[in-house]
Amino acid sequence: MKLPKGPKPASWLQNIQFKTDPFGYMDAIGKRYGDIFTIMLGSTPVLIVSNPQGIKEIFTNAKEITSPGKFQRGASAIFESNNGLLQLDGLQHKHRRKLLMPPFHGERMRVHGQRICTLTEKIMSEQAIGKPFLAFPLMQVITLHVILEALFGLHEGEHYKQIGQLLFSALSFLRSPMATIVFSFPYLQQDLGRWSPWGYYLRLQQQFDQLVYTKINERREQRDSSGTDVLSNLVFSQDEMGEMLTNRDVRDLLPSFLIAGRNTEASAIAWGLYWIHKKPLVRERLLQELDNLGECPDPVSIAGLPYLSAVCNEVLRINPIQIVTFPRMVESPIELMGYELSPGTILRGSIYLAHQREDLYPEPKEFKPERFLERQFSSYEFLPFGGGARRCPGEAFGLFEMKLVLATILSRYQLALADKRPELPMPLGINYPPARGLKMVLLSGRQCQEQPQKFAANSA
Repeated sequence: MKLPKGPKPASWLQNIQFKTDPFGYMDAIGKRYGDIFTIMLGSTPVLIVSNPQGIKEIFTNAKEITSPGKFQRGASAIFESNNGLLQLDGLQHKHRRKLLMPPFHGERMRVHGQRICTLTEKIMSEQAIGKPFLAFPLMQVITLHVILEALFGLHEGEHYKQIGQLLFSALSFLRSPMATIVFSFPYLQQDLGRWSPWGYYLRLQQQFDQLVYTKINERREQRDSSGTDVLSNLVFSQDEMGEMLTNRDVRDLLPSFLIAGRNTEASAIAWGLYWIHKKPLVRERLLQELDNLGECPDPVSIAGLPYLSAVCNEVLRINPIQIVTFPRMVESPIELMGYELSPGTILRGSIYLAHQREDLYPEPKEFKPERFLERQFSSYEFLPFGGGARRCPGEAFGLFEMKLVLATILSRYQLALADKRPELPMPLGINYPPARGLKMVLLSGRQCQEQPQKFAANSA
């Protein structure tokens, strides 16, 4: 088997380079090795592909190329199990993925949309005028509220507070250096009491299970399937054999949405705020489009705005929420882009490098939303939520939420960047939010057609 060329440094050194400057590292190796290159993980070759035709072959060749659920273990480390959506395979994965889709479509989206706008305005109104704040953590607060309502139907009450605090504690732990060590070395995963790292994590998981099972049993007792949240939909759903999902089945489908629904969306929205306020003409055109809807526009009308959609797509192109797709594995000998590949070879599409191709996106480092108005890109050229069988089931809801949060903030408030330095991406799990948290300042409330005030960055 002749593999594509690729970087030679040891995997630990490549990991350091990647974590120090993820986009810069990918730019450098993409420029040197082109559309396809090999990174060795021990004795296993991992091929990174940015060519749209190559990505299409990876996504559509389900016979010789599979996407094993075992590769996803650890992808949703927060309260995960081996039966979560990411870990399932074949028909079971396909069926249960469909079960998660109804709450993110149709009339239910309209209900969620109004709550997203209300939550955003409430949380933004609590910021002090003239006092700088970090936008990324604040967007995490907004997206946490949204995901608690979308998943559990909670927007107030004791369980709302408990699950919110529990998720905050779990995510704080998972970001700590100790968690990185513990998850990297399985022999350290021992319960030595509540004060030991693994013991602390297990107790958080036990609390999560208790709260979730309580909510599941409440839904079953109410026998009301009209709820707009994911949980209400799942407790009355059937599995691929026609049997009602068990409490454990329902519980295991929830965790993959928790961290994605919070960090992924918060990162995308924060980058949206960055680029919109870095490009005054983009902000001005967006405000004109939003103002044309009048007072209190319908959320679905907001989400359908063409320039707002183009801006969000350009944000996701230039600052993707993931750099590569979930891994696929070659099951039988195949040819890909002129290379004969043996079983066991791992394939990953490079989302970031596909979005940086000059033949698709001229001047790829420039923020130009109009490129998405001038042409339509295929799902192998623009793939912010991955593709194929592992494409994110919450894609429609995520984009909907991003549009509404940005539109609400822009329509109601005047903000400015409080730091002129360029923001760079920082690895946070599989996401890449602004490294310094995106320092901004709230200037004032905003009325339609009001002219923006001037603000000198770093003046606070």
